[in-house]
Parts: sequence; structure tokens; C-alpha cells
Amino acid sequence: MPVDRPEMQGTEKDGSRSTKYCLYCYAQGQLLNPDMTLGEMTAIVRSKLQEMKMPERFIDGAVQNLLHLERWESKSQPAAGIAGPKRNSL
Repeated sequence: MPVDRPEMQGTEKDGSRSTKYCLYCYAQGQLLNPDMTLGEMTAIVRSKLQEMKMPERFIDGAVQNLLHLERWESKSQPAAGIAGPKRNSL
């Protein structure tokens, strides 16, 4: 996910910070898990934010933002479970 805190940003091939992806998804100019689906990322983001006791409204917003990442914007993947506020108990 895009982040504005430099310590949380992934890195480009030249070592500069990525403004598009976080350090958990992107390093040295490459996605760390290029085969991950939007559904898989949604489950991970939702679960991690729930563990952090974030408000559901914030979690829903973060999940919606996934749809706009360049990673999935150009792919036609079904967005099952993304449109509405899905509650996972992972």
C-alpha cells in the first residue's frame, strides 16, 4: 500500500524509496509475492488491521484502497468480498 513514512516504503532497483508500495510488498524494484491475488491481499490486510484493533471503518477504507493499486488496477480479477464491509475473524 502507498505510504508516506519513508521507513515503511519499499525500495526501487536503485535503492530509492517507492511511493507506490510498502516494504512488506516491494523490494529492489520487485513485488515480493507477484502471484498474490487481490482476494489474498484483502484477507491479509483485514486480518492485520483487526489484530491492531483498528476501527472497522478504517479497515474497510484500507481494503477499498487496494482496488486502486497499480498492481491490480491493470488486471481483471474478480473483487469478491471487496465491495462491501466483509468481516473476517482470522
